[in-house]
Amino acid sequence: MTRLQIDGAPVELAAGTSLLDAVRATGAELPSLCHDDRLRPAGSCRSCLVRADGRTVAACVTPATSGLTVETADEEVRNLRRDALTLIASELPPYALADSTHSELAEACRALGVPADTAVGDPGRGQDESHPFVHLDRDLCIACGRCVRMCADVQGTFALTLTGRGADTVVAPGTGGPWAASDCVSCGGCVDTCPTGALTQPGPGRGLTSQQSHPDQVRTTCGYCGVGCTLDVVVDEERVAAVLPAKDGPVNRGHACVKGRYSYGYLTSAERLTEPLIRRNGTLEKASWDAALAYFADGLRTAVEIGGPDAVAAVSSARATNEENYLVQKLLRTVIGTNNVDNCSRLCHAPSAAGLTASFGRAGGTDPFDDVETADCLMVVGANPVEAHPVVGARLLQQALGGASLIVVDPRAVGLAHHADVHLRPRPGTNVALFHGIAHVLVDEGMTAPDFLVERAAGLGELTELLADYPPARVAEITGVPAGEIMAAARLFGRAERPAVLYGLGVTEHLHGTDGVRTLANLPILRGAVGGTGRGYGISPLRGQNNVQGASDMGALPDLLPGYGRVTDPEARARAEEVWGRPVPAQAGLRIPEMFTAAREGRLHALWIIGEDVCATDPDSRRVAEALDACPLVVVDELFLSETARHADIVLPVASWLEKDGTFVNFDRRFQRVRTAVAPPGEARSDFDVLHAVAEALGADLGCPTPASALAECGRVTPLFAGLSHERLDREGAVPWPCPSPDGPGEATLYTRSFNTSDGRAHLSAAPYLPPGERPDQDYPLLLVTGRRWAHYNSGSMTRRGDNLLLDAHDRLDLHPEDAARYGLRDGAPVTVESRHGRARLIASVGAELAPGQVFCSFHFPVSGVNTLTSDHSDTVTSCPEYKVTAVRVVPAKPDG
Repeated sequence: MTRLQIDGAPVELAAGTSLLDAVRATGAELPSLCHDDRLRPAGSCRSCLVRADGRTVAACVTPATSGLTVETADEEVRNLRRDALTLIASELPPYALADSTHSELAEACRALGVPADTAVGDPGRGQDESHPFVHLDRDLCIACGRCVRMCADVQGTFALTLTGRGADTVVAPGTGGPWAASDCVSCGGCVDTCPTGALTQPGPGRGLTSQQSHPDQVRTTCGYCGVGCTLDVVVDEERVAAVLPAKDGPVNRGHACVKGRYSYGYLTSAERLTEPLIRRNGTLEKASWDAALAYFADGLRTAVEIGGPDAVAAVSSARATNEENYLVQKLLRTVIGTNNVDNCSRLCHAPSAAGLTASFGRAGGTDPFDDVETADCLMVVGANPVEAHPVVGARLLQQALGGASLIVVDPRAVGLAHHADVHLRPRPGTNVALFHGIAHVLVDEGMTAPDFLVERAAGLGELTELLADYPPARVAEITGVPAGEIMAAARLFGRAERPAVLYGLGVTEHLHGTDGVRTLANLPILRGAVGGTGRGYGISPLRGQNNVQGASDMGALPDLLPGYGRVTDPEARARAEEVWGRPVPAQAGLRIPEMFTAAREGRLHALWIIGEDVCATDPDSRRVAEALDACPLVVVDELFLSETARHADIVLPVASWLEKDGTFVNFDRRFQRVRTAVAPPGEARSDFDVLHAVAEALGADLGCPTPASALAECGRVTPLFAGLSHERLDREGAVPWPCPSPDGPGEATLYTRSFNTSDGRAHLSAAPYLPPGERPDQDYPLLLVTGRRWAHYNSGSMTRRGDNLLLDAHDRLDLHPEDAARYGLRDGAPVTVESRHGRARLIASVGAELAPGQVFCSFHFPVSGVNTLTSDHSDTVTSCPEYKVTAVRVVPAKPDG
C-alpha cells in the first residue's frame, strides 16, 4: 500500500495509483481536461497541477509514492490551474462557458472562478453534422486528444486523428471528408469523453455524458447482444433522453456500442403496438385486453380438449427477462401440463449447451471474461465480435495489441482477422476436421499437459487414435487451410502459457455443431487450460442475444427444468413439484422445429410465440409460415406487427427491455439487474404481467407476484441459483452462477475442484469429421454464410426503426471480385440469390473479405427474404439450424425482382 498526505490528510491507496487518484480519494476534485480514467494518462493540459514535496507536477501522470506531501488548495497552485483553464477557454467562442453549458470545461471554470467572458474566440471553423449520432463543433475543440485515444485505446477503430497545427489543431476523421463517411462505428466513446462539448449527441441527449451525474437516471443492463453492458438511462419528461455506458460496468467498463448507446428510437416509433389485436374475418382488429385474454384462454382450452396438453406449445424468448422465461415454462408445465416449451437458443447456441455439458458438465463458459486479460494467446473461432459483440471485440483487440498472440478462425477476412498473427479460413462446414488438425499437432509435438490429462481428463486414448487420421496435410485437403498455417496456429496455441478460446455461431450453426463445440473444447483440455489450473482461460461461447443464456438457465427448454435438471430425472422433477405443488410431465417436449412440423401435420393446435419473429429469423421461412397458417391458434407477444405477427390470431402488445423489470444473464454467466426506465406505450404490458393474466384467465395462479419473487422461487427449484436475489444484485451489481448460497460469491471460474461430469473428469471427444448438409454443385456453385453486421441486430425490428438506417440502409451480398466477374455482377447492383429452398433479392457488395466461391449476407431486413434461402438441415444433436452452409447461385436481378 502507498501512504501519503493530501492537504494534511493521510491517504492510503493501492500501489500503482496516481496523485489524481489520491486527491479524489479525499473527496476533492481537480480539473483534468486531457484525462479520462478509461485512458492512459497524457498530462498535456496542465489543469490538474498540484504541489508535491514542493514541486509543481501534473497529478494525472505523477505516481503516488509513500511519504509524499501533496498540496492542492495552496493559492499559488490554484492560480496555476486557473491560468491553465483561462488560457484554454480564451480561444473558445462565448457559448463554450455560457450558463446553459455544462461541459467538463465549463464546470471546471466555474469551480475555479474563471469568468464566462474569458471565452472570446471567434467561431469560424464550422461544424460537421453529417452523422446521425455524433456532431462535431470544431470551434469547441481544444485538441486534448481524448477522443482520438478513446477511439484507438478503448474501441480500437482508429477512426480519428488531430489535424492542423498550433491553435488550428482539431479532431477529424482519419479518412478525411465528413464524419458519416468515416470509419466511425458509432460507439459514442468520443462523445462520452469530450470535455468541452465539441463532440455531442444530437437531440435531447446533447451534452449528456457518463462523466456527469444525472438526477433522472436509471441503471439497467443492455437488451441487445449477450455481452451484458451496464447502462445508465437518462430520462426527461418520461422519455429516454440518452443511454450512457456506466463507467463502473463490470463487463463494459464505461464503453458501449451503437446499438446499446443509440438504438432506442424504436421506443417512440409510430409502429409500436399499443393495443391487443384479434383476427376477425381474416383481419387483425383492435380489441380490449379482456377480449384478447378470453379468446386466448378459450383457444387453449379447446386445444387441450382436442389434442391433450401436448397440443399446446410456446416459444419463449431470449429477449425476455429470466423471470419471464421462468414463468413461461412454469405455466406450460403446471397449468397446461406439457413440456412443449423452447427458446431461440435452439437456433444459435443449443450446441454450446449440449457440447459444453458433455465436455465439462455445465451449459456455460468455463471462465469469467475478465480473465481473458491474463491470456497470452487468443483463439477466436467462428465469430466476428468487432461487429456482433463490439465491446468484447474491443477488449480482445486491445489484448492483442498489448502483445497477446491472436489466432482467428473465420472464412471471412473481417474484424479481428485484420490483426491476427494467424488467420485460418476453412471452408464452411469443415470445423471438426480443422480442430482435429490442430489437436494432431498439439499431441504429435508434445504440446499437451500430461499431468492434467492423466488426473482430470478422459478419452485421450480414443482421441489420439482418431487424430492419426487428421495430419495437417489431409486436413488441408478437407478445409482448404494450408498445412503450414494449421501448424503455425497449433504452435502458437500450444506454446502459450495461458491460451484462451472464444467462439461464436460459426461453430454452432452447422449440421454437426455439437461435434464442433466438443472438438474445439478438446484444445484447452489437451493444454490443461481449463478448470482453474492457472494454465489458461478455458473456453467461452459468445452469446448472441441479451438473455439467451438466461432463457435456458430458467428452464425454457423442452427437456430441461430450471438449472438444467432433466425432465426425465425423477429427482429433478420432484424438486420442482415440491415448490410448484403440481406434477411435471416426465416426457421431453417439442423443440421449435418439431413444433412447426407438428403444426403442419395437424398435431399442434395452439402456439404462443413470445418476442420472436420466427418468419424472419428461422430457416426455410416459407415452411415456417405454412406451419403458422396451419395451426388453429397462434398468439404473438410483440413490439411491432412483425411478419410472424401478421400470421397470428391474437397479437399482444408488450414492453421492451427499457420498459421492464427483472434480470438477464450474460455470456459469461453473470446475473445482472434490468430496471424500468420508461413506461411502455398505450396499453402495452410486460410479458411478466401478460403471463399472470393468461394464467388467471385459465383459472390458475402462478404465484410469484413480482419479478423478485419469481427469481427467489427459481432458487428454491434449483440450488444453482439459490444464492441469487434482486436485493443482492442491487447491492453487488453482478453475480455469476453457480451461486448456491446467499453468502457465497458465485463461481466465476468453473471446475476448480472437479468437472461436473459423472466421473468428475473433462471428456475429450473423438467425433469424426462428417460433411455438411449442403454442398455446392453445378446448379448452386456458391456457399452462402449468414451472420450479423455492426449497425443492426437480428431481424432489425428495433434497429431499423431509428437512425441506424442512415448507417446501413439495406441488406447486401458480399462476394469476391472473381465471382462477380464470373457471374456478371456489378458492385452496388441488385442481385437475385437462389437456393434449393427459396429466393432473395440483395445488393451486391464486391470485395476481398471472402474467398472465391463463398458469399455472405445478414438477416437484418426480412423483406430481403434471406431465410427463405436457408435449409432445414440442423445439428444432429440439438436441431440447431445449419445457417452457415447453404448452396446458392447468384444472378443479376431482373427489373421486376
